[in-house]
Amino acid sequence: MLSLKPIGTETFRAWREDAIKDYAKDKIAAGTWAAESAYELSDKEFTRLLPDGPATPNNHIWSMHDDSVGKDVGVLWIAILEHGGIRIAFIYDIVVFEGYRRRGYGTQALSALEGEVRALGLDRIGLHVFGHNPGARALYEKVGYIITDINMVKTLG
Repeated sequence: MLSLKPIGTETFRAWREDAIKDYAKDKIAAGTWAAESAYELSDKEFTRLLPDGPATPNNHIWSMHDDSVGKDVGVLWIAILEHGGIRIAFIYDIVVFEGYRRRGYGTQALSALEGEVRALGLDRIGLHVFGHNPGARALYEKVGYIITDINMVKTLG
């Protein structure tokens, strides 16, 4: 059984560093950032979004904890945002740690998140998925997320 627990200080530090690197890699793969500046841009974005770390207002960062084995298996981060006059929970990051992937933890975390979001008084969850990540897109669609917008680009060569 998976539960969401407030992230601890050490877990936050390790996750943040990995998340900055992963986001930079994703932005390079998407073609939106140059490799030379991607890490710096990613670090700035995380600093802007989480100036007070896990205590940043309107942000919730949880460790995904497998109660049956007593271990953290990933991290889930949402922010409460307003889009078009509607307050939503927006998933900024969901990551299952290496060694725990392909075991259903992502599905369980998204299910647990729904209860957390309802407890926050919200009824909508949004997210962004990179086009080069069909596995993530398949997971989100499997649990009921629908496409609302699609951005496209053509690189001329």
